[in-house]
Amino acid sequence: MKDSIELTSSVLPNHMHCCTCTCVPLSVRPMKGRIIPPCHCLFKIESFSTLSKASVENYTSEEFEAGGYQWTLSIYPTGNKKKDGQHHISAYLNLMVSSSSSFPVGWEVNAIVNLFVYDFLRDEYFSYQDASTRHFHMLQTEWGISKFVDLVSFNDHSNGFLIEDACVFGAEIFVIKPPSKREHLSMIHEPPLLSYRWKFDNFSKVNLEKYESELFPAGNYRWKLVFYPNGTIEGKGNSVSLFLTVDTSSLPSNTKLYAHCILRVKDQVKGQHAETKFYRHFSSSNPTWGSRTLVPLATFKDPTKGFLEANSCILETEIKVLGLVKPL
Repeated sequence: MKDSIELTSSVLPNHMHCCTCTCVPLSVRPMKGRIIPPCHCLFKIESFSTLSKASVENYTSEEFEAGGYQWTLSIYPTGNKKKDGQHHISAYLNLMVSSSSSFPVGWEVNAIVNLFVYDFLRDEYFSYQDASTRHFHMLQTEWGISKFVDLVSFNDHSNGFLIEDACVFGAEIFVIKPPSKREHLSMIHEPPLLSYRWKFDNFSKVNLEKYESELFPAGNYRWKLVFYPNGTIEGKGNSVSLFLTVDTSSLPSNTKLYAHCILRVKDQVKGQHAETKFYRHFSSSNPTWGSRTLVPLATFKDPTKGFLEANSCILETEIKVLGLVKPL
């Protein structure tokens, strides 16, 4: 046996936050094991028997980061007597408030926390896997389990927790943040179907990249069609492109329209129209949607296809505003 004890802690990368906690005896529940190590902190103790005989009540790891906060893991080798933990190993997670300036007045951190002990024989990390949310706040910055592992079971080598006087503990902290996105969808009962027809004349004389229809009303909003006779983006030079766009000045503040739309180029002879259908949110930041390759140019200009009659084409849209989306 070594005359000194060696305590090493390794902090692993973390991507989640931690929370408030208080001592909750969970040892009445069976532990469950897993192969994957805890993702935030591993804490190895060598010469555990020497630590348990030392005068220190507990040993605390170095600080580690989890979810933007600093934490420590404390191990009581003979139990936290103040919390009725005698004859057990006690384990506690501490939120280091003094190490961060990100705590506003009245702060609270909510998290799911798991504490682990390693089984060397089975190569698994055991915990109670309690999914309860822990609440950290100014008056409660610590959470733990006073009766984490009873010492009889811990010292029994057949359980694998203490091998050659060494043991490993760990922690995971999953902070529950407020939703980054809150939306309220208000569906419209029996929304009307609104349509618009645009006859585009003198197609052979087009000399602009795009053409816009006049504004037309659909519901309580104004819209227009945008037509690219020679296509745009991947449709440029090989297709006609057609888009529907909402006049953003007609939209209420912070409101999106959830709509079902049809864009159509009419076959004026056989009625075999070219069209695209879509469900889409229209908003001030995303007011336009459509098709860059609605009809191949060769097909569009083919006189047998009926899209161009007397040098004119007919562009149509149908719009049904199904609901309004606003932030909560």
